[in-house]
Amino acid sequence: MKGVAVGRVDGKVVLITGVARGQGRAHALRLAEEGADIVGVDVLEDFATNDYAMSTQADLDETVRLVEKLDRRIVVRKADVRDLQSLKTAVDGAVAELGGRLDAVIAQAGICPLANSDAQAFLDAVTVDFNGVVNAVDAALPHLVDGGSVIATGSVAGLITGATDNPKTGAGGLGYSFAKRSVAAFVNDLAIALAPRMIRANAIHPTNCNTNMLNSDIMYRQFRPDLENPTREDALVAFPAMNAMPVGYVEPEDIAAMGLFLVSDESRYVTGMQMRVDAGAYIRNRPQQPAF
Repeated sequence: MKGVAVGRVDGKVVLITGVARGQGRAHALRLAEEGADIVGVDVLEDFATNDYAMSTQADLDETVRLVEKLDRRIVVRKADVRDLQSLKTAVDGAVAELGGRLDAVIAQAGICPLANSDAQAFLDAVTVDFNGVVNAVDAALPHLVDGGSVIATGSVAGLITGATDNPKTGAGGLGYSFAKRSVAAFVNDLAIALAPRMIRANAIHPTNCNTNMLNSDIMYRQFRPDLENPTREDALVAFPAMNAMPVGYVEPEDIAAMGLFLVSDESRYVTGMQMRVDAGAYIRNRPQQPAF
């Protein structure tokens, strides 16, 4: 109808893991603003190896409220991305409520158990941050339409050396780095496998992002090891050291803007890409190449 605005993802249905807060909520709201309905999953449980608290039922309820305030539909389920069968059951039921199809999946549930020397921290980071991505794609694939989109959240820390792959970050940091490197590799080859169906697969790699993960005591200590009990104010002066641009972090909404592009038909021929939303962190920290 003439004069009626149509959103960039109008009528699409998108699965988002880790939807209760942070980047997951930002993705849900940005997509809903542009006309999408949401299938959301979150675990709503803490991890013994992870220093900061995970999302709560109240967080998830708030995401639902905010999406519905935008006059879009959202169906949420409690599920652990490490448990493929449980995740499939949750996704199958929620997708059925919204008509039985998916146009995209954003696999972004994650933890960052830095400074934990327990081997379990390594395994928790890998099984959530990498296996959880694979499981989300596995659960979504039976419902994904041809021409759909798969988006995985990596991290610029997985693309450079000397960040979380530093042994000083503990077994949890090593697991986080391994998982995020693996996400990048997974997307490269997944894009080839999905290409015959015109389904594209891409990763988004943020730098520091203004979420609970960054705003945690353990992260403050990573950025200010010179202080015994650094505060957020102490860490703020160190956050920009990661980036080429003079900013300490990006916002979840900056990541969601890239997610919107990758869900939309504007990216219909964009696949196998490592999309960095990193304020220049990669170019600042990448190994120098010889000049020829």
